[in-house]
This record gives sequence, structure tokens and C-alpha cells, in this order.
Amino acid sequence: MSMPGESPNARTNPLGQHPHLPRALRTASIIFMVVAAVAPLGAASVVLPTIFAASENPVSPLYIVGAGVILCLFAVGFTQMGRNVRDAGAFYTYIQAGLGRLAGAAAATLALASYVALLVAIYAYFGFFAAVLLEGYAGVSAPWWILSLMSIALVGALGYRDVDLSAKVLGGLLVLEILVIVTVDVAIIARGGASGLSAAPLDVSQAFDGAPGLGLMFAFFAFVGFEATAVFRSEAFDPDRTIPRATYGAILLIVLLHGVTSWAQAVGVGTDEVVGEATANTAGFMLSLSHTYVGQAFQHVFQVLLLTSMIACLLSFHNVVTRYQFNLAHGGLLPDRLGRVNPKHHAPSNSSTVVTAVCVAVLGSLAVLGLDPVAEIYTWLSGAGTLGVIILMALTSLAVVVYFRRRGDRGPVWKVVIAPVLSLAGLSCVAYLAINNLPLLLGGRSVGVVVCAAITACLVVGAVVSAIRRSTDRPAVVPARSDSTPPASTGRNDSSSQRRRSAD
Repeated sequence: MSMPGESPNARTNPLGQHPHLPRALRTASIIFMVVAAVAPLGAASVVLPTIFAASENPVSPLYIVGAGVILCLFAVGFTQMGRNVRDAGAFYTYIQAGLGRLAGAAAATLALASYVALLVAIYAYFGFFAAVLLEGYAGVSAPWWILSLMSIALVGALGYRDVDLSAKVLGGLLVLEILVIVTVDVAIIARGGASGLSAAPLDVSQAFDGAPGLGLMFAFFAFVGFEATAVFRSEAFDPDRTIPRATYGAILLIVLLHGVTSWAQAVGVGTDEVVGEATANTAGFMLSLSHTYVGQAFQHVFQVLLLTSMIACLLSFHNVVTRYQFNLAHGGLLPDRLGRVNPKHHAPSNSSTVVTAVCVAVLGSLAVLGLDPVAEIYTWLSGAGTLGVIILMALTSLAVVVYFRRRGDRGPVWKVVIAPVLSLAGLSCVAYLAINNLPLLLGGRSVGVVVCAAITACLVVGAVVSAIRRSTDRPAVVPARSDSTPPASTGRNDSSSQRRRSAD
């Protein structure tokens, strides 16, 4: 079904681009979009101290580098797959191409549920933190859920418009986040830390002391969000170049930022005391360092920018979920209306509106149930969403190997076999660690059982829907198009795409 003014072959564009979605996003813009989802300031304040506490080891930078290596290996197969399967569905189209239609539909459902869970979790945390700041600075007491709903309205308004506006907003907020982090890092280094600068946090011989598995697992959590680069393929300036560059660029930026910051945190507190301090004061760890090394006034700036960091993270995840729904609609798993493009804003505005409505409904229901915004909503949903993303990454690595093996040698063995196999091994280990430590992550064994059951249910529902849809006249998932399939001519756009390659 086509909307007025929509090309009748919109669903068969060989580059996975809807004709009404402008290719406006360059490499830097996509990096801003996905790194904002990682929330660098939030990660520095919560995740990095947790790595110290959970691993019982001061060598947090090594775990971050280790996670970065695994994800770089993942990116090798991930980006190679993108050059052959030219759709913007990322996880689900890649998994479908390698493991079949049922697996692809199952992955689609899990991906959508995982990102929605992460989105709602962060909305809940934002409402709580905003309420604390509002009472502390203005003396006004407001229910956390009202502030959460206000943030949903703001993010929904931005997400309704074209993605270039979101990229500009995210770029500005991300620059502010990085400036705050770098300011604290530089202040610690300039003042020599607690007892002098030390290479002890980089000592490889200590990497296996304490609980290294937990250290690696939490380090991996600091990267969740980077993998969404492929979702923006339809709006990338030159997808075959822009997406790979953005993927590797995002990983390297996160490794550099988190690695240097975790080292600075260790020397700022003292390598002998950092584990104890991070365990006793996880939430206030980075805030205390900013107060000690930069000053009380900067501490206030830090708190406000931590709030804007969450807004940036929410907007980024909102855009990701919006585009997942948009692509699922084009694949037949969701109603056609969600696959339409707003002719004024050149954006999937219908899909964005549904994301906003779903977040309001889910968050409102959880608030009515009286659940705590941090101890329950944020903890449960962020843990479930992160585990879902890890499982999807592992399945994608497996799909890469199977896809290229079935079709013979379609590329360098490093890209189509070695790197994907290594990433599959690493991601499987991280998934095992996450599942094995669900009680720790979610605060209870019963909650862990429910999360595992929910993830299984998502996979089953997706597969069942796909099986039912197979009897209809349209596919349940967008057919994966490979480079072996000659693309239909797109006329002037094909030649203009070639001219763009040298400009990105």
C-alpha cells in the first residue's frame, strides 16, 4: 500500500532507502547519534565505577579495551554484511539473511522489545534524577513520573521531525558531555592524582585477579548503542562508506573516552583505594571526583549536564526504535502506516508517534503499579534490554558466518570467517556471563527468570508471526538483497550516489 506521492517501488529500493528519506547523515552525524545513546557522561558516572566494584580490580581500562576488541571483531562481519545485505534493518535483516526467515522475524521482535525496554528504563531514571535536582535547587517536589512524561513529550517532538535536527541536537549535547568528562580527566592528571600518576591500572598481569568476568561484562554494557549505526543506512549520505566508518569510529571513540576516564578515576582516587570507594559510593563516585579536582561550582554544572546527557541518550534510542518500526512495517511485521514518511519533515513521523505513545503507556502502567523508578523499573528493564542486545549481536555474528559459507567465498577470509567466529566466541562468553549473573544485575533470582522467559517469548512470538505471514502474499521480513542480485535502476540517484562517495 502506497501513500499519496509515494513511489510504488518504495519497498524494493536496492539500497534499502525509502525515496522520501533524504540521505543527509554523514559519518560524524551518525557517530553523534549512536555515541549519544551510550551516554558517555552517564557511563562515566555509573558504569565505570561499577566495573571497579564488580571486578574488585583497579584495571578497569583493560576490561574496556577488551570489550572494544570484541566489538571491533563484531564490526568486521557486521559491516561486511551491510555491503551485501542492503537494508536498514540491521540485526533482523542480517540474521534473516544468514539463518532464515523465522530467525529474522524472531530477531526483529527481540530487537524492538530490547530497545523499547532500554528507552523506558532511561525515562524512569531521568524522572527520578530530575526530581532530585528540582528539589535540591528549586525546593520544588514533583513526582518522578510527571518529569518522565515531560521528557517523553520533548523527545517525541524532536523525534517527529527530520533526523538531521536530532543529529544537530545530539551533536551539541554530546560535545558538552565530552567537555565535562575531559575537564575532570585533565584536572586529575594536572594535579597528579591522589598519590601521583601511575600505570598500575594498565598492568596486564593483574587483569585476571578478582572477578575479571564481571569486569568484562560491565565494560561491555558501556558500549550498548553503538550497533545502531546500520539502522540509519536509509539516511546515510553514502551507506557503503558512511556506515562502516561510523561503526568503527563510534567504537574507537568510546574506547578512548572510557579508557582514559577509567584510568583517570583510578589515579584520582588512588589505585589502592579505588575499588573500595567505587563499591561504597558507586552513584556519587564521579561527582566526588569533579568536586575534589575541579570545584564545587563545576559539580553543579556536572549534575545539570548529566541530565542533558540522558536527554541525548533518550533521543538517540527513540530514533533507533522509530526506524526499527519503520523497517519492520516495510517488511510486513507491523502495519503499513508505520512505514510512511511525513512529506513535510521527510521523517518516519507516524512511527515516532507510536514510539512516544508506547513509552507513555508502559511507563504510566509501571508508575500506577507503584514500582520504584531506579531500583525496579530502571534496573529490570535496562538489564533485560542489554541482555537482548548481546544475544542479537551473537546471533548476527553466527549469521555472518553462515551467510558467506552458503554462498561460497564472497570476501576476505578475515572478514567473513575469522573475525565473525572470534566475535561469536567473545559475545557468547559475555552473554553467558550476563545470564549467569542476572540475579546480580536485576536484584533477584525471580526477576531473572521472568526476564529470560520474556526474551524467549519475544523470539517465539516473532517466529510464529513470521510463520503465519508466510501464507500471505507479502513477506514477513524484508527479503535480504545481496550484491549478487542486480539492482533495479534508480536513474539519476544512482549516478549522484557515485559522485557522493568522494565527498563523505
